[in-house]
Amino acid sequence: MEAELLGPPEDLKGKDVLEIGAGAAQCSRWLAGQGARPVALDLSHRQLQHALRIGGAVPLVEADAGALPFADGSFDLACSAYGALPFVADPVRVLREVRRVLRPGGRFVFSVTHPIRWAFPDEPGPEGLSVSASYFDRTPYVEQDEEGRAVYVEHHRTIGDRVRDVVAGGFRLVDLVEPQWPAWNTQEWGGWSPLRGNLIPGTAIFVCERD
Repeated sequence: MEAELLGPPEDLKGKDVLEIGAGAAQCSRWLAGQGARPVALDLSHRQLQHALRIGGAVPLVEADAGALPFADGSFDLACSAYGALPFVADPVRVLREVRRVLRPGGRFVFSVTHPIRWAFPDEPGPEGLSVSASYFDRTPYVEQDEEGRAVYVEHHRTIGDRVRDVVAGGFRLVDLVEPQWPAWNTQEWGGWSPLRGNLIPGTAIFVCERD
């Protein structure tokens, strides 16, 4: 939001924006506050129930990001904050769908956990600073229930993989942003901390445009 990768707030007014993998639709509510016309889409019924409980006049759509239920050229902009793309085996399919529903010149901005994370233990202290796995190992991370069914799957793509996916999806990569850990943030969260965040990027943001 502060980086204005979708454009300055004054330019968002009246724009049709699709949030993909919206979760509880936090980004969509912010966009609505800027005068945009967002639609929040997520595959998870439970996440959209959270969005309903929080409230706000944002349309919610339960659908697969790889088969978007919208006509061609329905949106000016699209965004995704850690949603959809890390959790699909075929990200190019999603990217092509996003391109299809964007109008010419439309921008898609999406963030994922920085791929370098996969090479390091998910620990906030010094133990999280030593490489423990190959950055090039693309084996998905899978959590299973007691019956052996996958309940959470996250796919590892390198930076190069992501760039190639963007191009194969029909987009032009405008920028790749790797935010630095802000000096004011002294908190630990999950595997992240000022110690680790000052040395290893936690997020990669891809700014893409369609012709």
